[in-house]
Amino acid sequence: MKPDLLQSNIEKLKSLKLNMFKKDFLLTWEKTFDEIVATGIMADSLKYLHKEGIGVKVFETGLAISIFRDKSTRTRFSFASAADLLGLSLADLDEEKSQISHGETVRETANMISFLTEVIGIRDDMFLGEGNKYMREVGEAVDEGFAKGVLPQRPTLVNLQCDIDHPTQSMSDLLKLREYFGSFENLKGKKIAMTWAYSPSYGKPLSVPQGIIGLMTRFGMHVSLAHPEGYDLIPDVEKVAVANAKSSGGSFTKVTSMEEAFKDADVVYPKSWAPYKVMERRTELLMKSDKEGLKNLEKECLANNAKFTSWECDEKKMKLTKDGKALYMHCLPADITGVSCQQGEVAKNVFEKYRIHTYQEAGYKPFVIAAMILLSKFSDPALLLGHLVNRNQKRVMFYNI
Repeated sequence: MKPDLLQSNIEKLKSLKLNMFKKDFLLTWEKTFDEIVATGIMADSLKYLHKEGIGVKVFETGLAISIFRDKSTRTRFSFASAADLLGLSLADLDEEKSQISHGETVRETANMISFLTEVIGIRDDMFLGEGNKYMREVGEAVDEGFAKGVLPQRPTLVNLQCDIDHPTQSMSDLLKLREYFGSFENLKGKKIAMTWAYSPSYGKPLSVPQGIIGLMTRFGMHVSLAHPEGYDLIPDVEKVAVANAKSSGGSFTKVTSMEEAFKDADVVYPKSWAPYKVMERRTELLMKSDKEGLKNLEKECLANNAKFTSWECDEKKMKLTKDGKALYMHCLPADITGVSCQQGEVAKNVFEKYRIHTYQEAGYKPFVIAAMILLSKFSDPALLLGHLVNRNQKRVMFYNI
């Protein structure tokens, strides 16, 4: 991005119809196309300003609360980075160290952590049918707290990955594609292969592939979903992808082999996930604390995974892509054959060729999260961006000593 494009971004934001002020960001398909584009424009602008050493702190005080109910590296540090970028202090809610372990309700916890809080980021992806539901329960609780005068402001909720969608990841993927192909418009007609890939572990969430098919179909892309029999995604999300493709002029197809999905693809995204039905069973067992049942389910699923070890992104399959030069993408960490595991999702030489691309893909996430926060907290994002540009506050101050 060149400096003069910042003004272009400001003008573009002015032209978009947005209704994001005081709204949470939980699922990409709950946002209008203009709102997705606005999030991308704001994230790109913030990334450029940061690179140029321009500060974008807009909060003098305030907390950003993170609630991680699953392990995380990229998203955890991206949320922390976004909070700091905007001037917020980070506080992590450790449920084991809170009164939640003593029976404190979601309604109570949500209000107690929100007194001076501007944003709450939540990752809850382990329980199919529960993660997104929990986020909405937190949202309803802070709605009540604000309405009843308990909270001086209503904190924004950002989905840092749930059982249904991973919007900060899919938006980061989208911006990497925008950068790689030159514009959002250039994504139209491009083929992306979202495929299952073999992993020596089980229980990986469905939210990444669901996020991809739910978002990329909105940009006129031809999305090919491939997985072995039985490794289905949530049916309702597939319906979203079908509807999006119809509206955008793209397409959404399902195939049964990685090779077929890779054929003439411009982008490939091989990623392991657990079958929808398995995640349903897993949730039931987790809710019952049935450790023996979980062990048996894991054994069963690993045995089933082992039937599909050929579902690996290797050089032979990459040659099937458009001109043999498709962009490889992954949300990380990838199961790399001969590196992180004996046999996995992607061959070592393929991953190494695209490794920096995957790092760049992940590098958009702090700015995506910051953009989601700003679009919720400020009613006129174009005016805000213009103010940040005109203020020209140096991010780092140098002193001659």
